Amino acid sequence: MLNKSDTIAAISTPLGEGGIGIVRLSGKKALTIADKLFKGRNGATPSKLPSYTIHYGHIIRNKEILDEVILSIMRKPKSYTREDVVEINCHGGILPLRKTLEAVLECGARLAEPGEFTKRAFLNGRIDLTQAEAVINIVEAKTELALKSAISQLKGAFSKKVQELKDETLELLTLFEAELDFPEEDIEKTKRNKLIERIKRITSETDKLLRQSREGEILRDGLLVLLIGKANVGKSTLLNRLVGKERAIVTHIPGTTRDIIEEWINIEGIPVKIVDTAGFKKIENIIDKKAQEKVEEKLADANLVLFMVDGTKSLSSQDKEIAKIIKDKKMLCLINKVDLPEKISKNKLKSLIGNKKVLEISALKGKGINAIKKFIRDSVFAGGVSAGESTIMVNARSRESLKDAYNGLLKGFDAITEGLSEEFIAVDLKESLNSFKKILGETLEEDILDRIFQKFCIGK
Repeated sequence: MLNKSDTIAAISTPLGEGGIGIVRLSGKKALTIADKLFKGRNGATPSKLPSYTIHYGHIIRNKEILDEVILSIMRKPKSYTREDVVEINCHGGILPLRKTLEAVLECGARLAEPGEFTKRAFLNGRIDLTQAEAVINIVEAKTELALKSAISQLKGAFSKKVQELKDETLELLTLFEAELDFPEEDIEKTKRNKLIERIKRITSETDKLLRQSREGEILRDGLLVLLIGKANVGKSTLLNRLVGKERAIVTHIPGTTRDIIEEWINIEGIPVKIVDTAGFKKIENIIDKKAQEKVEEKLADANLVLFMVDGTKSLSSQDKEIAKIIKDKKMLCLINKVDLPEKISKNKLKSLIGNKKVLEISALKGKGINAIKKFIRDSVFAGGVSAGESTIMVNARSRESLKDAYNGLLKGFDAITEGLSEEFIAVDLKESLNSFKKILGETLEEDILDRIFQKFCIGK
């Protein structure tokens, strides 16, 4: 259980050698603890210094100088946590940071739990839960596009939309509950039609938000793209082309890749994990069997499959087997080695993969690489969105609540259009209202909040 009366402290910068390291304090004793340890050049006392100022001096404990530092002061309520905050900027070595933190703890602070600074910012009303979760997204952003979307969320773009939908749902619910107070009077047809239009619009806006959040999920977690095909079709060569370096060993010997090779790349702001798999072939030993099992494990999690066939050969039994295994996955078929004489039957390939898109490429010569990247990008944004303008980075918790809100509105819409009584409609709208509140963190239990903030690092 979080004790908000405690003053907390932690090292807020990565451990290791560096130019600067920061020990952060937050709470009602932050300034008095600083008084006990900090000796400024002019003998200034931190608790008497103004907010938003920085001061040069030393951290001294038991008459021993621990480090030469810069002290930053941020008084409540205009601080990260809305509490008094002190940051001690030490030299970036492990020893000065550790000794400074130990001194702070000896003087009355408690070691902060993971994410406790941000949790206090949430509990003290400076940010809502979606903004708190955006902090993790900023720290873990893999591309500039992901970072831009996370910053937008931190500024409140997502929570503002959710708040508007929550308010509109509450207003609509109030109207239906008012009708329940007068059961002898039926809703006029004209009035009912207006209510139908309102719930239809709110449902549509929620659906739009849900679709945008799916794109944001990929920006946060990355897109898993699986390279799959029989042995020696050129998967490793393509991986090296996409990555821009020789990540996988390439030889003329079939089956060179026996293990999974993974590499992150950035495609127009989308973090993409390219996975090169062992080539499908007749299983002759335990190694082949294990390699095949790993491919099948990755296939289950893949967002997109790049199915590669050799354009210089006829379709084989292995090609047909792979096509059968991946038929339900989102897939792009690649005919490789088009720089050489072609033997593959495109008609047979089409009948094998159905209406899936086919690209002709030469991984060796670099032909078609940009077309592959465009397909990957378009598979996320459907070719429309640019630079994260409407992409929302939310986590699984918020997305599930958003789904629940949408489903409640959908049921409410069906209920009113079918002419059901106000009680049924009100129940559905309450379900949506509570889901919107969960997203903003207005109705979550303490243990759920703890699980959310435990994902943060200590010091954030």
